[in-house]
Amino acid sequence: MSVPNKFSLVNPNKCPFFYGYIVLFIGSIGILASIPGQTVGVSVFTDPVKDALGLSRNQFSNAYMFGTLLSAFFVSKAGKLFDRFGARYVAFSAAILLGLSLILCSISVQISETIKGILNVNSWVVPFGVMCVLFFFIRFSGQGVLTMASRNMIMLWFDINRGKVNAISSVTVSLGFSSSPLVMNYLIENHGWERSWQILAVCLFIFSFCILQLYRNKPEDFNLIPDGVQKTIKKVVEAPKKAVRDFTLAEAKKTRGFWMFGMVISFNSFFATGFTFHVVSIFATQGYTRAHAIAIFIPVSIIALSVSTFCNILSDYISHKIYLYVMLSGGVLASLGLLFLASPMGVYALVAGLGIMSGLFAVINAVTWPRYYGRLHLGAITGKVMSFLVIGSAIAPSLFSYCFTTFGSYTYISYMALTFLLFLIIGSVVVKNPQ
Repeated sequence: MSVPNKFSLVNPNKCPFFYGYIVLFIGSIGILASIPGQTVGVSVFTDPVKDALGLSRNQFSNAYMFGTLLSAFFVSKAGKLFDRFGARYVAFSAAILLGLSLILCSISVQISETIKGILNVNSWVVPFGVMCVLFFFIRFSGQGVLTMASRNMIMLWFDINRGKVNAISSVTVSLGFSSSPLVMNYLIENHGWERSWQILAVCLFIFSFCILQLYRNKPEDFNLIPDGVQKTIKKVVEAPKKAVRDFTLAEAKKTRGFWMFGMVISFNSFFATGFTFHVVSIFATQGYTRAHAIAIFIPVSIIALSVSTFCNILSDYISHKIYLYVMLSGGVLASLGLLFLASPMGVYALVAGLGIMSGLFAVINAVTWPRYYGRLHLGAITGKVMSFLVIGSAIAPSLFSYCFTTFGSYTYISYMALTFLLFLIIGSVVVKNPQ
């Protein structure tokens, strides 16, 4: 960027310590700011919004699916914009778009009724179409672009300590995500779902100003290098590093690692989204109460935090192929747990599997891509991977729902999941770091 400090009062060169630590803090807050566009943020609004719009659960799930699927086609394009314009402007635009989308969501009933009056129709198709469009905007801007830009920015400011830094960020993000349903439920109970979305929108508009002030694209813009070694090129030459090849997206797609890592975190997105969206119903089919269903997120979060912290720190020293196998094992555990959920061992397996997958997702989705493919085209590569995640999270709620309504049980999801995981296990045998 020719003017990396434009519109900002903060100069990284005048910071008394390495500016990357400010990037770590504000970037982690940026990932948390995407919660209204994530499944964990949308699911709390499901019941009051679908009832207000007159939609069934299947219709609402399908609107979520179509809107999310549509956003997947644009997320990879946003990754290329990240490489061209940097994290600052991309994240700022995403935060503004997410805020505006939430404002529109808060008046979705009025929008629907207005369209019905203009078209002189009274059909569920109108609110369904409205929610498809709105889900596209909040999923694209929230789950897709704001998350990607914030996470990539942190990774660009660190190299040797990338895993340790991601451990700190992951703990913050995990705590924020796990507590967000309680916060949003409190807002809805005290202010209603319409006003709650408006409050979140105002928070995003305020945060967009913080993005302009504190987000920075990469340390090289300020004569810094990752991890805080400062100033001149001469110093870099005196302490040469192993050359890292920067892969383009096209080159990365030719490697097996890109597809295996991309598919395993996409599976996590699919399974966790579908499970979270229907968690109360899933447990109810096995005779558990709503309190039992919601309570499992506490041990899942504890396991995820432990796995994420431990594996992030180790990621600077060991092969990431090990993480691929461990995450696949977590997927198998979670799938078997869902299959045998009626027994206590099934619950334990489900909790352990979800915790392992969630913890390793935070490592692989942040640290593996720059480790394997370099930093130059990180936006394009992670943007493409993000489209995989978005597709997985899009189809999950509807597939889980139709599996239950058609066969009367969620266990058939386990058979599909185990088949897909077997394919990944076989395909991962010859994966290697292309560097």
